[in-house]
Amino acid sequence: MKFICTALAVCFLFPLAEAQSTNDAAARSNILALEHAWDQGLEREDVKALSAIFDNSVLIIDYDGKLLTKPEYLARVKLNTARLHGVVASDMSVQLFGNVAIVVGVYRASVIEGGKPYTRRGRFSDTWVMEGSNWMCIAAIATPILR
Repeated sequence: MKFICTALAVCFLFPLAEAQSTNDAAARSNILALEHAWDQGLEREDVKALSAIFDNSVLIIDYDGKLLTKPEYLARVKLNTARLHGVVASDMSVQLFGNVAIVVGVYRASVIEGGKPYTRRGRFSDTWVMEGSNWMCIAAIATPILR
């Protein structure tokens, strides 16, 4: 009897676990794609693309420590005096908690500001939430990596 109960549990629960694993993999892939779209949006100063990624109530602590709302962040991108090139996020880890995801990673960007080139490096943590059928960024923080 114990064997039958165990066998039935495995038969019913394994497909559920497998489906959850597939859903988690798809969510992680989708979120990583959004992270890369964010990088591309910054390089291209594409405010429209970036706007679609952020929830209207998003709060962003930018690399310089300023707390920005969505309109403030998008205005900063649009009016940016520092030209970003080669924005690359790496070493990203996605942790899922139901309909919430936390992404932690490292970024690097080549910057030209005031005619002078330099490289900006930092760590970031982004919080995403599933809204309907879309993942939206609701909070982000970037911290410089100092040598």
